[in-house]
Amino acid sequence: MRNNHHRRISNEDINKRLSLPADIRLPEGYLEKFAMNSPPFDKPMSRRLRRASLSEIGFGKLETYIKLDKLGEGTYATVFKGRSKLTDNLVALKEIRLEHEEGAPCTAIREVSLLKDLKHANIVTLHDIIHTDKCLTLVFEYLEKDLKQYMDDCGSIMSVHNVKIFLFQLLRGLAYCHKRKVLHRDLKPQNLLINEKGELKLADFGISPHIQLEAQHQGVGCIFYEMITGRPLFPGSTVEDELHLIFRILGTPTEETWPGITTSEEFKTYNFPRYHAEPLVNHAPRIDNDGHDLLSMLLQFEAKRRVSAEDALRHSYFKCFGEQVQTLADTASIFSVKGIQLQKDPGKRSSVHPESSKSSKIEK
Repeated sequence: MRNNHHRRISNEDINKRLSLPADIRLPEGYLEKFAMNSPPFDKPMSRRLRRASLSEIGFGKLETYIKLDKLGEGTYATVFKGRSKLTDNLVALKEIRLEHEEGAPCTAIREVSLLKDLKHANIVTLHDIIHTDKCLTLVFEYLEKDLKQYMDDCGSIMSVHNVKIFLFQLLRGLAYCHKRKVLHRDLKPQNLLINEKGELKLADFGISPHIQLEAQHQGVGCIFYEMITGRPLFPGSTVEDELHLIFRILGTPTEETWPGITTSEEFKTYNFPRYHAEPLVNHAPRIDNDGHDLLSMLLQFEAKRRVSAEDALRHSYFKCFGEQVQTLADTASIFSVKGIQLQKDPGKRSSVHPESSKSSKIEK
């Protein structure tokens, strides 16, 4: 339906809007190899010249990557595990079909243009972009699993200490995005990738900027709750189900808690009963007082009453990490701080089953 409204996107449009990431990570020794034939570096290299030398090295070319197993498939994209012949590192290859449907290039361009400019320890790195007539391939760093798989692997019982480490990293990534006016519209455990060091990174920015009433609450608070309890906070299957569950726990919103809600047509059509808020601790007994306080601040109905990611990072719940985590460089990992490390999760299964340790993806 929405296709009719899209202007047809040509290859030139895509080429105009894409350029290789500014700080593409070259293997050591590669630049020296080309320095002989290239002009002196005393003046800035033109983009065309820079792209030429990068493509000589092998960036922007499909044959630079070996495709391994398929990790997942979505409407527009298929994701493969791969290996770079340049660096020998594992990568995730997200192939976006361009001829399939007109929404795909828009989504792809949005994801690429956002990710090219985001350089942060808690945001997945885009290493390379390959554009052919039929396909746009985004080459991402490879992470072993997503948060959903991580929780499944520990039988949904995560160490409360690890929950705190993951939540802090999620908030760091989001605070960085918000500072750059980028909103991640689809925060869910499948879009949070985790490597074997325990570094958590936001993935999948190719989300349409449309947001509905029921989507307001899919967010950090819900992920925090799911990590601490092992189950989704609002597992509704329809919008009405979902809102029903939200209101049963947080109380049905009133003009006082959410100004303007009572005049919302969508809200009026459902005609919800008047629920009173239940104490969150009834639902999440493993949470301490500081955690409970932070969770309540994250789950406020109204966006302007909800705590921002930046303020949440300074909440007393994270005091045990010490002061140093507050001044980390954007690209520095939380694990660069002495003494911060993951603990063994109480329900963790040993990875005897190949399925449980099976690789992750950059979400469809």
